[in-house]
Amino acid sequence: MADGGRMKAVEGNGDGEEKDEDAREELELALSLGRRGWHLPPPRQEPAPRSLNWTVAFSEWNPDAAGSSRAAERAPVGQPIPSLGFGDRLGCVILDGAHAGGSAEAGWEDGDEEDEDRDLQNKRLRVRGFDEGSPQHSGVNDTSFSSESPFLPISDEHVHFNLSRCPEHELEFGLSLFPNDGSGESPRDAPNERVDDIEKSGGRNSEDVGIRMDLSDDLLHLIFSFLGQKDLCRAGVSCKQWRSASMHEDFWKCLKFENTRISLQNFVDICHRYQNVTDLNLYGVINAEALVMEAIMCLRHMKSLTMGKGQLGEAFFHALAECPLLTTLTVTDASLGSGIQEVTVNHDGLRELQILKCRALRISVRCSQLQILSLRRTGMAHVSLSCPQLRELDFQSCHKLSDTAVRQASTACPLLAKLDMSSCSCVTDETLRDIAGSCPNLSVLDASNCPNISFESVRLPMLIDLSLLSCEGITSASMAAIAYSRLLEVLHLDNCSLLTSVSLDLPHLRNISLVHLRKFADLNLRSPVLSFIKVSRCSALHRVNITSSVLQKLVLQKQESLSSLTLQCQNLIDVDLSDCESLTNAICEVFSDGGGCPMLRSLILDNCESLSIVELNSSSLASLSLAGCRSMTFLKLSCPNLQNVNLDGCDHLERASFCPVGLESLNLGICPKLSVLQIEAPNMFILELKGCGVLSQASINCPCLTSLDASFCRQLVDDSLSCMAETCPLMEHLILSSCLSIGIDGLSSLHCLHKLTLLDLSYTFLINLKPVFDSCPQLKVLKLSACKYLSDSSLDALYRDGALPMLVELDLSYASIGQTSIEDLLACCTNLVNVNLNGCTNLQELVCGSDDCSSVDMAVDFCPPDSAPVKSEEVSGRSGRLLEVLNCTGCPNIKKVVIPSMANYLHLSKINLNLSSNLKEVDLMCSNLYILNLSNCSSLEVLKLDCPRLTNLQLLACTMLQEEELESAISLCSALEILNVHSCPKINASDFGRLHRVCPSLKRIQSSLIA
Repeated sequence: MADGGRMKAVEGNGDGEEKDEDAREELELALSLGRRGWHLPPPRQEPAPRSLNWTVAFSEWNPDAAGSSRAAERAPVGQPIPSLGFGDRLGCVILDGAHAGGSAEAGWEDGDEEDEDRDLQNKRLRVRGFDEGSPQHSGVNDTSFSSESPFLPISDEHVHFNLSRCPEHELEFGLSLFPNDGSGESPRDAPNERVDDIEKSGGRNSEDVGIRMDLSDDLLHLIFSFLGQKDLCRAGVSCKQWRSASMHEDFWKCLKFENTRISLQNFVDICHRYQNVTDLNLYGVINAEALVMEAIMCLRHMKSLTMGKGQLGEAFFHALAECPLLTTLTVTDASLGSGIQEVTVNHDGLRELQILKCRALRISVRCSQLQILSLRRTGMAHVSLSCPQLRELDFQSCHKLSDTAVRQASTACPLLAKLDMSSCSCVTDETLRDIAGSCPNLSVLDASNCPNISFESVRLPMLIDLSLLSCEGITSASMAAIAYSRLLEVLHLDNCSLLTSVSLDLPHLRNISLVHLRKFADLNLRSPVLSFIKVSRCSALHRVNITSSVLQKLVLQKQESLSSLTLQCQNLIDVDLSDCESLTNAICEVFSDGGGCPMLRSLILDNCESLSIVELNSSSLASLSLAGCRSMTFLKLSCPNLQNVNLDGCDHLERASFCPVGLESLNLGICPKLSVLQIEAPNMFILELKGCGVLSQASINCPCLTSLDASFCRQLVDDSLSCMAETCPLMEHLILSSCLSIGIDGLSSLHCLHKLTLLDLSYTFLINLKPVFDSCPQLKVLKLSACKYLSDSSLDALYRDGALPMLVELDLSYASIGQTSIEDLLACCTNLVNVNLNGCTNLQELVCGSDDCSSVDMAVDFCPPDSAPVKSEEVSGRSGRLLEVLNCTGCPNIKKVVIPSMANYLHLSKINLNLSSNLKEVDLMCSNLYILNLSNCSSLEVLKLDCPRLTNLQLLACTMLQEEELESAISLCSALEILNVHSCPKINASDFGRLHRVCPSLKRIQSSLIA
């Protein structure tokens, strides 16, 4: 004790900044110890906000006394963490203002116990407005702190509002902690007078003045029960009520000083203050043995003690007898005894003893009530046990223990039920047999990493859990001894390199693990409750026979030699046999109805390269994966509930039948050898057959099918298409791209498809499109890309007879139609929205004339089929063309594009003339054009634009375009934002200024001349 009986605090390492660092790193201890205060070094003064200054009135106290919290870990780096603690006369947080002055301090210091009791009952929180004229808000005077001063300024981190982080509208209220009982005995009651006056005057709503919150002692007790020791210390400096609540002994029954520096005197005082402590943790504490000797004298109710990292002599173990209620002792990473004598632990009430990673010569444990003993990783040569009630014993990694020592210690515990001797390399079968005879109740045994164990002739009838990992002596002959344990539930045999087969019939076996068994070839398991099997990296395994009533998932991945599988699993749901390269076709019988897996839902046979014929008939199967089965040539699935199938990489499949299946979509991927296909799927919506190049016979019965992609099915004939059209009446999208064998008969059969809106006939040899016009009047999208045999007359019906009145998208890319037909299409088919003319070699000029279709004699009274006559009002309402997108990319012979305003393209928003190398002149007057792409038009010389809404102009590699021409063109493009003149040699960086002046809206010029 120093300076008037003051108690020492937690030891520090230095002064100034070093102390601040220690305060952040060390555990703060701030327990209230009776009426004795603690010393506190002067803290660094922090500037307070102008609005409020908060001080705490209390006796001198120690900043480092007890507790731990995560708050210190979250504290910002560079800010000192305030040290908090309790004193016997610790007061409430008050305001030190110009009007309160010394009278407030004196009144607080002279308060009596009655005031304190009244405060505890009436304390509540009040939220006051900043605009209220309280004397505490009128001014701020900092009280300097010294060893004699009873006041300590609290740092901004804990009590000041951070006004800089709050919006102005949230700065209306400030926090005040005052009693609301209306009494005037304490100076803290003064601020309430103005609030009461305002409430009585009616000039302001009382709800706007203050928000009251009552915190009863019971509520505080509940809240504080969730706090750690350090948080309790911080909460206790707020007021008397919180101090009293935080000091309740319920919160201090467990003292955790792990890795904390604490002085002996401070620790003694803490033990005297809280004598009902039940748990004490001194792990990593310097001079812990001296501290615990003092604790044993004071803490008579201690039940749990944790020690570690240091030297514990014989005096410590002898003193344990002075704690009659001690039930749990944990010693970790410590040196026991003097190193030359036996360490004796003798305690009649101890129930659990853990000596972990310790160093001792000999250990003797004599505890009549001990039930759990762990000596894991403790370096000792001998151990002596006299524990008649011991039930759990752990010798894991006790490498220095001999076989005899383990045997003597284990057999001395007749009630032993759990034994862990893993990594005790000296243990032999003789020891196991003696243990089996002396410990009839042994139910859990871990003998992993014991190379001298073969487990032969070992009889453990009560065994439930057995681990024999990495036991080189375990062979197939050991299974007879294991089978004797009829109650066995868990079995681990990983890394038993000499094990060749496992055959077990155990009624209670639930879990078995067989990993990395190099010679393991045969597995035969029979257990009605088997629920988990782990078999991995058993390269020689070729036969598996499993019988179980509860097994739901079976994973046998990468068993390269597995060729035979027999299952009788009534509840099996998921099976994964990926990369089992030796599986034969007989595996299909196992997973079909009657094969032993009636509840199977998911089957994965990926990369089973020996499968050639797969026939599955399962009423429960919902998901099937055959990805990478490259040898499969025939597939037949009769699975009415099948919803997902994966056939990626089955490139040798020749015949496939899905009758019936519950599939909603099917993608056969690339099956270049598939020639015969049969599908019966009442729920299928999408079917993709692209890549089935030799498919000639296709019987598809899918009444709900809406989309069929048969791209590149070059041998698909008219009969198959006619059959599909009859059985799939709801089809909307039909893609027959590169179906070279489809003729007039097949196209004529499309009249059954009344909902067909998209037809793709690209890359076909069609000459006559009349069957399409007659059979599909409701088409909206027609793709005829690269149909090189189409002539001008093939499209006459579109612009002469008004065929396909609902057509909005037409693709004639790389077609051989002439200039006149293209102009007539654009002039007369006013309903078109998207037109693709990419690569049309016969297109030389694109000059759009007036709104009249002068070159075409169309019947005036023509009406689209199956529709009412068009009224004159509707005709006048849609006189403008609906074209929005025009693509003419790569037209090598086009030289001129002219679209005047009289052409009435009111909706045209995008024109793409990219890669038209001979294009010389472009003259556009389009009021709604947004994007114009003229990139790589190397011959472009004339550019005239009157497009007020154009925002993006691409002129990449327009090598002949002059700057004057460009300046004139963009002068009427008032909305232009992006201009790309990259690789335009005749447009220099010095011209960009004029371009900006001509077009002020221009935001970005893309050019190789700009760094």
